Amino acid sequence: MARTILRHWPLVLAFAALGASAQVGPDDPVLVENATAKVYRSDYEAELLKLPAEIRPGFANNQKRIGDLLTRLLVQKTLASQAEKEALDQKPENAVRVRLETQRVLAQLRVEDIERLAAQSFESQRAHFEARARELYLVDRKKYEIPEQVSVSHILFDLKKHTREEALKLAQDTRARIMAGADFNDVAKEVSDDPSARNNAGHTGFFSRGDNMDSAFANAAFSLKRDGEVSEPVLSSFGWHLIKREDYHAGRTRSFEEVRGLIMGELRKKYIEEQREAALTSVRDDPSTQVHHELVESLYVRPPSAEDLKAMSEGQAAPAEGRSAKRAK
Repeated sequence: MARTILRHWPLVLAFAALGASAQVGPDDPVLVENATAKVYRSDYEAELLKLPAEIRPGFANNQKRIGDLLTRLLVQKTLASQAEKEALDQKPENAVRVRLETQRVLAQLRVEDIERLAAQSFESQRAHFEARARELYLVDRKKYEIPEQVSVSHILFDLKKHTREEALKLAQDTRARIMAGADFNDVAKEVSDDPSARNNAGHTGFFSRGDNMDSAFANAAFSLKRDGEVSEPVLSSFGWHLIKREDYHAGRTRSFEEVRGLIMGELRKKYIEEQREAALTSVRDDPSTQVHHELVESLYVRPPSAEDLKAMSEGQAAPAEGRSAKRAK
């Protein structure tokens, strides 16, 4: 089936490119069909809405994903059609399941509607929330600090491969070679005991003081005053290093304009969650709710005790199933 769908990729992709936000009107084209079922563009778009919003736009970038989804929908609709013809949904034990599934979908739609209305309410109060965002920024500016960062290259002489004295001598001799004009990164590829140096020429990338870095190494890196400066041999928990500063970014606090979107996004998310939770709590705490305790307790089946298990292992009668919590007392 998947191969059949893949033959029609130009048509499928043309509709898929419209995305989940396309308006579905009277013209709702069939994307895939067999003798029993049809998969419409609206079916495809409805399935996309089940995906997290952040990954939804990129779904149509992969042909296999689209083909798998359409195949799954065609199989699902075909089986559903067969079930309807056989009146499986009319059987009492199945009718309850169908009703519960319908209610589950309706409940989810209600939650989505609550979230939609909450988002609209948030936007209608944007000025208020912008003021609140600025307050949060001023109260906790430290949260938006970017620490100073340094980017270095290093050469390691590992104490697992050399004695401390041998490693120090190698570091000193290598530094003398670099100071005489040898390229630091070429030398790192050649002599460093850090296996990654063969690929990255000793580059570490940017890091801050708070990152998971050996303290002696970090302190030496941040003590270098200019790009290109090479340290004296530095002893860390790994061995002796030579460190060259590549680049440096001074620490700073991001402006409110830089973080406005971030704070507003957090406020919006919190507001929607609060509105949703308030709606759900009103249902949970509804004073008209009645619990029929006798019937609920009758659902409880007491797990077998150690004595019951022992009796069962000795071939005695097993405890009666369905014993309620009340009867077990």
